[in-house]
Amino acid sequence: MTYLRNKGLGDYGEKIAAAHLQSLGMVVLARQWTCRFGEIDIVARDGSTLVICEVKTRTSSRYGGPFEAITGHKAARLRRLATEWLAVHDVHPPSVRIDVVSVVVPQAGAPQVERIAGVA
Repeated sequence: MTYLRNKGLGDYGEKIAAAHLQSLGMVVLARQWTCRFGEIDIVARDGSTLVICEVKTRTSSRYGGPFEAITGHKAARLRRLATEWLAVHDVHPPSVRIDVVSVVVPQAGAPQVERIAGVA
């Protein structure tokens, strides 16, 4: 039951994050792309830069803020996922960036969205 609730919250957060990235002028190329190393939440293009985006969605900061979930281990995994995405799609952009989008969904009111560009 908790898994389904968390999955639904995560999917909702990714939808909000994708819309936010698009509002910034980015083009979303893929969502929830999976491979043997894990999943990339969002792959987007920001001009000529390929952006690998990790989305962290929370309903509160009780267990820490969304950005706190990006550890060194997680950043390394995101770099490995980015390399795999480039290889599978045979794409060679001039630059690749890893961003994190935080989506906080309060009990009332609109979701709060923040983005940190170039975390890893």
